Amino acid sequence: MGIVTPEAASTARLVSQAVARAQEGDRQALGFLYARYADNVYGYVRSIVHDQHEAEDITQHVFAKLIHVIGKYEERDVPFFAWILRVSRNVAVDHIRHQRAIPVEEVRAVEERDRQPADGERMNDLREALAKLPPDQREVLVLRHFAGLSPVDIAQRTGRSEGSVHGLHHRGRRALTAELTSRGAAPVTARSRRPYGEASG
Repeated sequence: MGIVTPEAASTARLVSQAVARAQEGDRQALGFLYARYADNVYGYVRSIVHDQHEAEDITQHVFAKLIHVIGKYEERDVPFFAWILRVSRNVAVDHIRHQRAIPVEEVRAVEERDRQPADGERMNDLREALAKLPPDQREVLVLRHFAGLSPVDIAQRTGRSEGSVHGLHHRGRRALTAELTSRGAAPVTARSRRPYGEASG
C-alpha cells in the first residue's frame, strides 16, 4: 500500500533540513548528507565505471563538488536522492571523458542510458510524477531505473526483503504509469517495461 513509516518520514525531514543548511554553507549538514548517501552514490558510480577504486575516487569528487552545486537544487523539482544521482552521473561521465581513452560513443551510451525519458517536458513530467509517489515506492523505482540496481541490491541497500522490493516496484510502476498517462506522457515508460515488472506483483 506504500505506507510511509514514521522512520521514513523522519528521515525525509532530516534530509530536507540538512539540504537547506548545506545550501547555507553548513559543513556538518554536508557531512550528514555524505553519511546518508555515500554508499548509494558509490554503488551507482561503480555501475558506470566498473572499477572499485575509481568509483571510490569519483564518490569523493561528487561530495566535494556538492559544496559548490547544492545551491542549485530545488526540492520542488526532483527528490534530492534522484538529484544527487544525476550529479554523480555527470561527474562519472566527466571522469570517463578525461581519464580513459575510449570511444565517445561509449560515453554517449552511458548518458543515453540515464537520460530516459528524454529531456525537457517529458523529464519534467517524470519528475512531477515521481514526486507524487510514496517515498518507499519512489526510492525503489529510482534505484532500479536510474541507478540500475538489481532487486537483490536494492533489498540489501534499503534493508527490505526482496519480496518487498518487488512489490514496491510493481505498485510504483503501476502508479507512475497511471500518473504519466493522465499527463499524456505514458510512452515515456514503454521502453522500460519488462516481464520482471509484470511478474513481481
